[in-house]
Amino acid sequence: MNRIFLFLLTNIAILAVFSVTMRLLGVESLLDAQGVNLDYNALLIYAAVLGFSGALVSLALSKWTAKRMTGARVIAEPRDQTERWLVETVARQAEQAGIGTPEVAVYDAPDMNAFATGARRNNALVAVSSGLLRGMQRGEVEAVLAHEVSHIANGDMVTLALIQGVINTFVIFLSRIIGHFVDRVVFKTRHGHGPAFWLTAIIAEIILAVLASIIVMWFSRRREFRADAGGAELAGRANMVAALKRLQASTGQPHLPDQLAAFGISGGIGGGVKKLFMSHPPLDQRIRALQDDDR
Repeated sequence: MNRIFLFLLTNIAILAVFSVTMRLLGVESLLDAQGVNLDYNALLIYAAVLGFSGALVSLALSKWTAKRMTGARVIAEPRDQTERWLVETVARQAEQAGIGTPEVAVYDAPDMNAFATGARRNNALVAVSSGLLRGMQRGEVEAVLAHEVSHIANGDMVTLALIQGVINTFVIFLSRIIGHFVDRVVFKTRHGHGPAFWLTAIIAEIILAVLASIIVMWFSRRREFRADAGGAELAGRANMVAALKRLQASTGQPHLPDQLAAFGISGGIGGGVKKLFMSHPPLDQRIRALQDDDR
C-alpha cells in the first residue's frame, strides 16, 4: 500500500500546494455563501479547476520527472550495437502503432523493468533498465518495448490523468462538504469557517484520495492487459509470453521510484486488501490472458 500511496504523492502534493495557495488568496472563503452555507455550484467549479490542474500538471511534468527520478540517459547517439538496436526497434514499433517515435532511454537498475511516460502520444519516453538488457533475450526485450509503445499508442497516460482529474474533483468537493458538516454540526460554528473546517477538510482529502486510488489502480490493471495484447501484436505473442515468464521467474524486486511504479512493466505483488491497490495484475493472469487469446 505504501508503494501506491507514494505513487499518488506527487499528485496529492500539487493539490495541497494549490489548496493552500487558494486559501491564502482568500478564494475558498468565497465558497461560503453569506458566511452560512456552502455555495455548491461554486464549490464544484473550484474543485474541478483545482482537481484537473493537479492531474494535468503531473502529466505535463511526467517525462521530466521520470528522467530525474531514475537517472535515465536518453540515447541521442547510440554508444554500441545494443543501443542502436533499441532505438531502431522502438522507431519501427512506433511507426507500426501510428505514433511519433518516442525518446529511448536506459537507466541503471538491477531489476528487469521498463516504463513509458509522457503527456503526448507523439512526444513520449520509453526507458528500459540495465538489468532488463542483461537478463532478457532480444526477442523478450522487443516484446517489452512493444508493450510500452502500446501504452503510448493507447493514450494510457492521458486517460490516467483525466481519471485522476475526475477523482481529484470529487475528493476536493466531498472533503469540503465533510469539513463544513463537522464545523457546523459538531463545533457549532454559525458564520464563516473555523479551524475545524480546514483541519477536517485536509484529513478527509487525504483519506478520500487514498480510497479513490482504488479506482485509479483498477484502471492501471486493465491497461496492462491491453498493453500486453498490443505488445503481442507488435512483437509476437510467443515473445510477449516469454518476456512475462522471464519476469515471473525473476526474484528481484522492482527498483523504479514509487511514483513511477505504476508505469513499469513489472509491478509488486500483494494479497487481500492490498490487491485493490496493485498497479499491475499478477503475472500469471497476464500470461493466461495472452495464452487464452491464442486459442
